[in-house]
Amino acid sequence: MEECGELTQRCSKIIRKFDTVEEITEDQRVKLVEEMGDVYCMLELIIEHGITDWSELNERALYKVNKLKEWSKLIK
Repeated sequence: MEECGELTQRCSKIIRKFDTVEEITEDQRVKLVEEMGDVYCMLELIIEHGITDWSELNERALYKVNKLKEWSKLIK
């Protein structure tokens, strides 16, 4: 939960400071990757403890992609 909060904060800071992806500075990109890596680590631990598996997560991610195609400009 804490790692997700930290990733949320980093994303918010980037959105506030930069208008486009191309404007993101290297140091901000690195900080974003660090927070993403921390969340990824925690996801791995959740899977290791048998709460879910990558197959189930991938299924949900595909569902989300399809929703984004319909309701968002993030996926064309």
